[in-house]
Amino acid sequence: QVQLVESGGGLVQPGGSLRLSCAASGSIFSIYARSWYRQAPGKQRERVAAITTGGSTNYADSVKGRFTISRDNAKNTVYLQMNSLRLEDTAVYYCKADALAGTYWGQGTQVSVSS
Repeated sequence: QVQLVESGGGLVQPGGSLRLSCAASGSIFSIYARSWYRQAPGKQRERVAAITTGGSTNYADSVKGRFTISRDNAKNTVYLQMNSLRLEDTAVYYCKADALAGTYWGQGTQVSVSS
């Protein structure tokens, strides 16, 4: 089992920045990929960014150049640095871990972009 705890969400004005964190615990040795998803009201959950154990990253077109996914292996934590936030970035953000034993999700953290 893997447990994921997100933090860092909040309310920010357009153009502002936030950094989300996702700390993993449990059977972390089996994790081979970590990612961030988001779900806006009335929309499907979409993948925002992903990072593999090898360090490869990829991003949704809508966030390229604005969001950066990174990790701290010593802390078993993945981050999502979000810059130049837009109104349409408002959503609940979830972290996900793909592990040999299965797929795990965090509880979600709300990001609201509003003037």
